[in-house]
Amino acid sequence: MSEAKGTWALILGASSGFGAATAKALARDGWDIFGVHFDRRDTMPLAEQVQQEVKEIGRNAIFYNVNAGDDENRSRTLDDIEKQCAKDGQKVQLLLHSLAFGTLKPYFDEYNANMLSERGMNMTLHVMANTLVYWAQDVVRRGLMVKGGRIYSMTSSGGHKVWHTYGAVSAAKAALESHTRQIALELAPMGITANAIQAGVTDTPALRKIPGHEMMIEYASRINPSHKLTRPEDVADVIAVLADPRTHWMTGNTIRVDGGEDIVG
Repeated sequence: MSEAKGTWALILGASSGFGAATAKALARDGWDIFGVHFDRRDTMPLAEQVQQEVKEIGRNAIFYNVNAGDDENRSRTLDDIEKQCAKDGQKVQLLLHSLAFGTLKPYFDEYNANMLSERGMNMTLHVMANTLVYWAQDVVRRGLMVKGGRIYSMTSSGGHKVWHTYGAVSAAKAALESHTRQIALELAPMGITANAIQAGVTDTPALRKIPGHEMMIEYASRINPSHKLTRPEDVADVIAVLADPRTHWMTGNTIRVDGGEDIVG
């Protein structure tokens, strides 16, 4: 059994997709879950369901409905997490960055009406890449994560491939991978690892916001060696396995979890 059992995992983007699946997979392995999500009234039931399922597994689940890209929200959330950890004598030994909120616009438009703006580019890079650095910095600075800690970021083949309207998100994924490598380098002396998880095309709410996602699903299903899409649960199971302390020498990687999709695509 993992020596990390009974500690907290902090999941950014916990209400759906990879974050939700990972929350449940880790709970089954004995982790308690801090979940950060940003949902309005129509999607709040998703977060509430994940939280309830974690509790039904028998683990603690404390969720925060806040904008993870806002500095004050991050500080207040971590203040509360710090109090909780002090109360139960635990640590946050796993941080998963699974935030998917960005601008899906082309760089160029014939009528200049639908082009990517500077504001859109900056927002996408901030939320989908740079927030990994800021959350990791604060978690480590506060002493919430110590030796044996695991940091994971969710990337995709978009970090090195192109798709119409995906430019800003692609740039964010590439930056996210770079941030992950730098975090791995600087936290290695502390015994904390950082790895990026490159999932295959997965039918999530985030994917369905991409114009032309139907073609992406069809293409991925056709070229994947198993002729099917990656599921959030496939990725969550890998993260749960990688959380084992015996993976302490794996750091700074971009790990494909796609059934071989990227090698043939």
